Amino acid sequence: MEMISLEKELRENSYPGRGIIIGRSADGTKAVTAYFIMGRSVNSRNRVFVEDGEGIRTQAFDPSKLSDPSLIIYAPVRVLGNKTIVTNGDQTDTIYEGMDRQLTFEQSLRSREFEPDAPNYTPRISGIMHVGGGKYSYALSILKSSNGDPSACNRFTFAYENCVAGEGHFIHTYKCDGDPLPSFEGEPKLVAIPDDMEEFAQMLWTSLNEDNKVSLFVRYIDIASGKYESKIINKNQ
Repeated sequence: MEMISLEKELRENSYPGRGIIIGRSADGTKAVTAYFIMGRSVNSRNRVFVEDGEGIRTQAFDPSKLSDPSLIIYAPVRVLGNKTIVTNGDQTDTIYEGMDRQLTFEQSLRSREFEPDAPNYTPRISGIMHVGGGKYSYALSILKSSNGDPSACNRFTFAYENCVAGEGHFIHTYKCDGDPLPSFEGEPKLVAIPDDMEEFAQMLWTSLNEDNKVSLFVRYIDIASGKYESKIINKNQ
């Protein structure tokens, strides 16, 4: 698979929706993830990321403008032991609870489908990172309608073992802007992962569409020790 320029990819797509990037830093020492949200409506744009234990959650920036919390207020990131879960919805909790009962990542998601937001039927995208014993692997999942048909759910899981230094994968909810919004197609895209968290975060944030971007979360986890550092950037401050 050809590696694409993540910066170019984001700059040329005004509305990828919500996106997950997972990979390994160029020096091989860090497990890396990033998650961003975008919005077109007042309700979707009225959000910020806030820390919540070892993870994060979304929160209304102006509670008086919150019209429907059902699909926009959730915990995108949670940590279960040596596993970091990153998703675009409340399936974070489904994965957390399932894996806590010894189910696999894929099994945990069997009870979920795409979002019930006709006519878009937004895909549920999810990621799991395993960091422990000096080893690192990750997987990405997408649950999507069958070409916009809500009677059929297509399930895809992509697992990456012995992750290559400097490489990661990018998956997002929408192929591009539209009405209805077309779902992401194909495999997660191969992208470069740098060593510097601040540099990576700033590149992502400045590349996202200025009107539609809402919040960004980036985390670098030391593979040897499990210690991590994170960064949150919110458009609403």
